[in-house]
Amino acid sequence: MIEVEGITKRYGTARGIENVSFKVGKGEVLGFLGPNGAGKTTMMRILTCYFPPTSGKARVAGYDVFEDSLEVRRRIGYLPENVPLYTDMPVTAYLEFAGKIKGVESKEIKNRVAKVMDDCGITHVSTKYIRDLSKGYRQRVGLAQALINDPEVLVLDEPTIGLDPRQIIDIRQLIKNLAGRRTVILSTHILPEVSMICQRVIIINEGKLIAVDTPDNLMRQLQSSAQIVLLVRGPQEEVAQKLGMVKGVKGVTKKASGSYNGDTYIVEAMKNVDIRKDLAMIIVNNHWDLLEMRPVSMSLEDIFIKLVTEETAAH
Repeated sequence: MIEVEGITKRYGTARGIENVSFKVGKGEVLGFLGPNGAGKTTMMRILTCYFPPTSGKARVAGYDVFEDSLEVRRRIGYLPENVPLYTDMPVTAYLEFAGKIKGVESKEIKNRVAKVMDDCGITHVSTKYIRDLSKGYRQRVGLAQALINDPEVLVLDEPTIGLDPRQIIDIRQLIKNLAGRRTVILSTHILPEVSMICQRVIIINEGKLIAVDTPDNLMRQLQSSAQIVLLVRGPQEEVAQKLGMVKGVKGVTKKASGSYNGDTYIVEAMKNVDIRKDLAMIIVNNHWDLLEMRPVSMSLEDIFIKLVTEETAAH
């Protein structure tokens, strides 16, 4: 659905992005991550034909963003960071206007407006002026205008920025509901948002692509060892000592002081070695109480910080 090959964008002598390549499949939701100034918005603007790349190629639904920009625009819905709303218009009038300038046929406009208002949960504010809406509802109107031409591809640049927690949950759910029906590229600073919505992530730093994969695959590649959390009721020193004797264990750290509710131990194990059965057997054989056992995985935030830090240090 989206193919990016060696895209570079320069602003005079300054580099925006350099030699970026990736693909996005039909119906996929892709997270686009990077620090401020990394080049995320530059990439969004190239894909939405806001400006051309300096070199390289990008295609959307088979159409080149430079040579066939009108065809690309017909197939894309774009929600920029600053939503382009005419606040002196009522919601319905604004969406009808947006539909006309995006080429929706006159006979279809009313049906399309009704559909996107229903999808975005704004039917009950359809007659209100946009200036009278809360920021959360303005964001919904912005999403509705991005959907008005029934695009195959949706590009969302920081769609939840500035919203309160309730509004963020609502917008996330709206985006989730679009998964499968449309290809979505989501650029955001909010890493938990990507974990909850996106199937794959792209991480960009200083204009260069440093990772493209699923969060789970990135975690497996970057995690040098496995960690298991145990909650055990038993003599602290003896528990820590015997857990450390299990084959494959690299170290044991006690995280909590003794209590009737047990002590927490972080067991670091060799990568790709499953020691859970042996840990449980040690505890049971010593007549201690195993109250909890769970693996500890790297979060997307951990992955992001590790990759960006390593990439920056390499330069």
